Amino acid sequence: MSKQDRFDEWKSPEIIDGVPTKYNWIVQNSDGLELGYKTDIGAFSYINAKYGVVIEDYVQIGSHCSLYSLSTIDNKEGKVHIKHNAKLGSHSTVLPGVTIGENSIIGAHSLVIQDIPDNVVAYGVPTKVVRNLDER
Repeated sequence: MSKQDRFDEWKSPEIIDGVPTKYNWIVQNSDGLELGYKTDIGAFSYINAKYGVVIEDYVQIGSHCSLYSLSTIDNKEGKVHIKHNAKLGSHSTVLPGVTIGENSIIGAHSLVIQDIPDNVVAYGVPTKVVRNLDER
């Protein structure tokens, strides 16, 4: 099954604040979420969109990920922006004010605390860029 086949019948899920979607991911402060076309968000992921979360078209987010536009631990707040065709590995966490660049890939179990540029692979705790995607 190609990526195109997988999304042929794609429809944006119904998102009700604090209630799991039919795919078992949840959004708090859903008015602050902008969900792009043909996105894929894995089960048991959590999105707090109080200060804005933008997920652009064709983004893939693995299961058990957390996106926070508000952190009650250190009182940080800021919009999270995941750009076109970016991929976020399962069990990763994105903290407030972070942008993940277009086509970039974040490895599983990563903690993203700062912006990630376009077209890179990054992973770790905290996340570090390990290579450009155009490198062979």
